[in-house]
Amino acid sequence: MNSIRKLTLTAMITALTALTSSFVFIPMGFAKIFPIQHLANVLTAVMLGPGYAIGQALLVSIIRNMAGTGSIFAFPGSMMGALLAGLLFRYTNKIGFACVGEVIGTGIIGALACYPLALLFLGKKVALFGFLPAFSISSLAGASIAFILLKVFLKNKYLEGLLYENSTYNRRL
Repeated sequence: MNSIRKLTLTAMITALTALTSSFVFIPMGFAKIFPIQHLANVLTAVMLGPGYAIGQALLVSIIRNMAGTGSIFAFPGSMMGALLAGLLFRYTNKIGFACVGEVIGTGIIGALACYPLALLFLGKKVALFGFLPAFSISSLAGASIAFILLKVFLKNKYLEGLLYENSTYNRRL
């Protein structure tokens, strides 16, 4: 896949993620547990690679902040998940490892990296009992949805030619 197609696909994933997060899920009350960003991280990491996944996470964070629905914690935590998901998929060619990378990267490493900011801005009780569980649950939910969708798409050959170029999935399809 050429770079124009990759950038177009990244922009489409970014737009869908930003629109659903800013105008659908947040107004409905799903502000804390938001799996769509984690789903997008895994999809972008698997289809395009780690660099595009990080770019997508950054763009969604910028758009959400401009819409007033963002958080200072969104990009640092999400970036770690996107990077780890992309790297694990790149080196293992297994979707499950990409999903685990998202959960570990965002739900554990990202949450712990952002925890000092959460303490500063949210207070100890909210940071410990609200922020950390929300990051973990959200990343686990998004990665689980991504795993199911990717398996269905691969089984039905909907992603033929769209997976990361070095993937053994691409060579098998």
